[in-house]
Amino acid sequence: MRRVVSILGVLALAASPVFAQSSSAEDLAAVNVALQHYLNGHATGDPEEFRKAFHPDARMTFVRDGKVVITPISEYIARAPGKPAADEALRKRRITNVEVTGTAAIGRIELDYPSALLVDYMTLLKDNGRWVIIAKSFNSAPKSQ
Repeated sequence: MRRVVSILGVLALAASPVFAQSSSAEDLAAVNVALQHYLNGHATGDPEEFRKAFHPDARMTFVRDGKVVITPISEYIARAPGKPAADEALRKRRITNVEVTGTAAIGRIELDYPSALLVDYMTLLKDNGRWVIIAKSFNSAPKSQ
């Protein structure tokens, strides 16, 4: 029995640095702010909302016709229409997961649109005290009509 307790104690001590690396509630909230700017950009079509969310050198990656496509985020932002989509009232968006460790974070977002379900995976870094998305990878699956 003493051996089991010793092993558990060692495991607890070994695991403690992992928990010490977890970020504060302030960092978690700030990551959510960056992700919300991204969602606001989708809802409004305002490119400025996207600029608030992304680092200027960020990249968007996805698969098209079986091949990886990598696009500078500036090209993505340039396609923002400046106004909400015609079917905006039917669109739903939500942040489903956020994990923060030190100066790195990930976020998972679902964009539920009338004709497709998109899932975005965002990688964020804390740059000069500000959380920004540095990479966006996504999958888009059409809905059956």
